Amino acid sequence: MWKCPKCGREFQKQNQEHYCTKPADIDEYIAFQDEGIQPYLRQIRETIGSAIPEAQEKISWSMPTFWKKRNLIQFAASKRHIGFYPGPEAVEAFQDRLEGYETSKGTIRIPYRMPLPLDVIADLAKWCFEKYSS
Repeated sequence: MWKCPKCGREFQKQNQEHYCTKPADIDEYIAFQDEGIQPYLRQIRETIGSAIPEAQEKISWSMPTFWKKRNLIQFAASKRHIGFYPGPEAVEAFQDRLEGYETSKGTIRIPYRMPLPLDVIADLAKWCFEKYSS
């Protein structure tokens, strides 16, 4: 076990990346990330916010989240990709438009080396809003 010297939390991996404090909002979440990753996160946030302006922004499970009566869609930065979390039904419904991206139950992994599929992200956000916020 490795213990973070800043926050005291224990992890299986040595020098495990984590947040010593939970980000207060999406701005703070983005600011915590590497500078090279921040533009991707800002683009995703702007795309989702434009697609579903009625949704509220918040941090849930330490991830940027768009919410309306429930978590609608989330995203998070990883070392090699952005994790995008619209839920299993959305991934299944959009499978034909996600070709080339790694998907698993409720998750889409968007590698930094690939362009952001902003049109798909916007459509996924709208789909989740219509499906889950009523």
